[in-house]
Amino acid sequence: MPKVIALANQKGGTGKTTTTVNLGIGLAAQGNKVLLVDATKTMMEEPYEADEGILHHAEGIDLMPGNIELSAVEVSLVNTMSRETVLRTYINTVKDKYDYVLIDCMPSLGMMTINALAAADSMIIPVQAHYLPAKGMTQLLQTIARVRRQINPMLTIDGVLLTMVDNRTNFAKDISFVLRRDYGDKLLIFKTEIPLSIRAAETSAQGKSIYAFDPHGIAARAYHAFTKEVLEIGEKQRKRQHQADISR
Repeated sequence: MPKVIALANQKGGTGKTTTTVNLGIGLAAQGNKVLLVDATKTMMEEPYEADEGILHHAEGIDLMPGNIELSAVEVSLVNTMSRETVLRTYINTVKDKYDYVLIDCMPSLGMMTINALAAADSMIIPVQAHYLPAKGMTQLLQTIARVRRQINPMLTIDGVLLTMVDNRTNFAKDISFVLRRDYGDKLLIFKTEIPLSIRAAETSAQGKSIYAFDPHGIAARAYHAFTKEVLEIGEKQRKRQHQADISR
């Protein structure tokens, strides 16, 4: 059963794209078929073939990269029929070929992010350790609640991932503590924390994952551990779904 995960945070600079790429390649390394999704022309209501725009990456994943002006997409969706579910309609045509579909959301709570949440089974929230966005987290959770009520009642939150953690500072440790204290009873906070790493930040420009760029570094080890956590969550959810299907 394929699982669609949106990685979302309306604040930019949280390492969201880096996390999407390294999680995807980490999942593929464990034998999963993975598709990474960015903005596509499905948002523009243009005709498309099921496999159109999907690229094959050397590290074993498929990519659907952004290929249109993002600001134009937001405007075009205002006048689109069923505009909140355009992306879901497309993903439903291709997801059965994959074990995991990861959607890299743009840093906003606009229509494109709503589309991603409408299409997703679950979501992961990367949070930068330099700045604890209490207000931003509240806004995001409100948006998620609205999407559940109106569009996608099955949407769940897999967890919050702390990124860019500088363990040399007490400030980063304080943020980790506060995040777990304030949200740990409401949300799963991943045990793994992604360390601050210049090499990890450089991977996007290189078109490689951290595993290919710096396989023995601290960021690669952290993303490997994070991938294992995501796989464990997916396995538990599949078992619960299987039990629910049996009991019907």
